[in-house]
Amino acid sequence: MKKLVKNNVNWVGKIDWELRSIHGDELSTYNGTSYNAYLIEEEKTVLVDTVWAHFGEEFVENLTSEIDLKKIDYIVANHGEIDHSGGLPALMKHIPDTPIYCTANAVKSIKGHYHQDWNFKVVKTGDKLDIGNGKELVFVEMPMLHWPDSMATYMTGDNILFSNDAFGQHYAHEGLFNDLADPCDLNREAMKYYANILTPFSAMLRKKLDEIIGLGLTIDIIATSHGVIWRDNPMQIVEKYSSWANDYQENQITIVYDTMWNGTKRMAEKIAEGIELADPEVEVKLFNLAKSDHNDVMLEVFKSKLVAVGSPTINNGALRTVAAFVYFMKELKLKKKKAASFGCYGWSGEATKAVNEMLENAGLEVVDEGIRMLWSPDQDMLKDAVEFGKKLANA
Repeated sequence: MKKLVKNNVNWVGKIDWELRSIHGDELSTYNGTSYNAYLIEEEKTVLVDTVWAHFGEEFVENLTSEIDLKKIDYIVANHGEIDHSGGLPALMKHIPDTPIYCTANAVKSIKGHYHQDWNFKVVKTGDKLDIGNGKELVFVEMPMLHWPDSMATYMTGDNILFSNDAFGQHYAHEGLFNDLADPCDLNREAMKYYANILTPFSAMLRKKLDEIIGLGLTIDIIATSHGVIWRDNPMQIVEKYSSWANDYQENQITIVYDTMWNGTKRMAEKIAEGIELADPEVEVKLFNLAKSDHNDVMLEVFKSKLVAVGSPTINNGALRTVAAFVYFMKELKLKKKKAASFGCYGWSGEATKAVNEMLENAGLEVVDEGIRMLWSPDQDMLKDAVEFGKKLANA
């Protein structure tokens, strides 16, 4: 069922209430998601994006109930990833010659996914498509936000920016618009989306935001490809992206660890205690990586000014949960964050040094050689952990 966005623009996507992970199992989506597609019915009829391949046939069936498919003049594919282009194979069986407007890189990705040579029309930033009634679609390339093939499409007259993955959230919500969603949930999901997907491309995003602002476009609605549509003060999410893209941090220290016999866990708790004693104003959060969702933890790391990482020593190194998480931080190219390590050991004790090396390799500023404790820490050792926490608070 289509839902009105504005005037002759309707949402024709799919809400996926059951989704719990995407990108394989790399990204958790505990609030589900939506695959937002849009139908523009001016003098020309345009379909902007489709849905995930799982829902391709359902998408075409629903679209057929709303419009004669042969009346679709153009298709816009803002991004070739399967959660946006997945409805194309089912759709193009019915309208195989309908032109698909996309970037040159999107031609590569769509052909690579579906091995079909459809009627592609390559566009670049500034290209326009007349859709009648005095309105145009203006295309804006957005490479690496978050694929090389990504673009946004701006509709004049109604002042709608179809932004694809930019400004979205994995957030299923029947209300469709940001002013109908819980603002706390929405902000968290938007920041989680940015932290886990877009952080590596922050430098490019800063330039692209400047470019979009430089175009002087009046934006009344930002119609994303996931989550809710921004219609109430839509530029608020642009302002947040501008902040998040500039080496974002809050007054927060996050402690992450894994443990074998609870010694490293006890250290983590005492380090947290020391941080709070030294600086009651700082937010301290503590996570056992073996028991926590890594994307939720990464959101907290993204917000932090310092990260303390703990692991006992195993096989002359760190536990693989810890090593994998630090590698995840490296992938995200976090900037201007400080770090330190800690952990227990029984025989050789290399984990603390190994974690520090991994943190440095991940681009974090290691502020201390770290603290390690032999066997299970006693009360005197735990006092040292408290003092270590105080030192981190002052780092």
